[in-house]
Amino acid sequence: MTESAIFHWASLTHSGSRKPRNDDSLIAFASGALGAETLPAEGSLPLAQHDLVFAVSDGMGGGNAGDIASSTIVTQMAEIIPETFKAAAAGFFPDSISHLGDALRSIHEQINAAANGCPDKSGMAATLALTWFTPENLYLANAGDSRIYRSRGGVLEQLSRDHTAAWGQWKRGEISEIQYRNHPRRAALYEVVGGGHARVNPHFAAVSYEPGDCFLVCSDGLIDGLWERHISEALAGCTDCPMATAEKLLKRAVDNSGIDDTSLIVISVIA
Repeated sequence: MTESAIFHWASLTHSGSRKPRNDDSLIAFASGALGAETLPAEGSLPLAQHDLVFAVSDGMGGGNAGDIASSTIVTQMAEIIPETFKAAAAGFFPDSISHLGDALRSIHEQINAAANGCPDKSGMAATLALTWFTPENLYLANAGDSRIYRSRGGVLEQLSRDHTAAWGQWKRGEISEIQYRNHPRRAALYEVVGGGHARVNPHFAAVSYEPGDCFLVCSDGLIDGLWERHISEALAGCTDCPMATAEKLLKRAVDNSGIDDTSLIVISVIA
């Protein structure tokens, strides 16, 4: 992929009806030699001088713990990812996936340390779905059930993995989508960032992107109100104005469910 591609993005978040506080966090930033530049909720940029990173995190835990955990993940990622540029300037070229792994392990330990001995933060944890666009590849990381999709030529593909046994059953064809959606253990996550677990084992991947692709990064609140066909139809019609697609997806999800916090970022790649 060349640096001539233009990335158009739009992000939205909605607080669910079960509680007043929104425990989701989302971020868009340009990563370069001078660090991270936080980007607005909607915009467009090429990759000429920097990488582009988009992430959604869904926090969990009692008290204020959920929003603390999710905001810690996205803000720390904005500090750590640009370190690859500083390393390159010094003559070192770290592997991007290894760098993501080191970053998430460090944040995992930080969240656990913050919760240790603090009852208000006991069990503090969060999911993560992160896309890191470079001129060569898209690098992604996810833990939990926040998702990353790619639509190419009208074909929808989930690039992330839900860390639940029920999702594995669905993807292996052992149960149908409706059985999965009604599964009593659908939200039982075996992988999160924090939560007091000794270690975290996220899913990482390097995948291609090309002009015409449309990506969705979202929390599970969006999935609660949408079927796969709804996502496929919306992303297939995505153009250089992703806000219209984001608004359509959010409205349908909230109208159909709206109980959980719902956050999404839509990214379209234009030549």
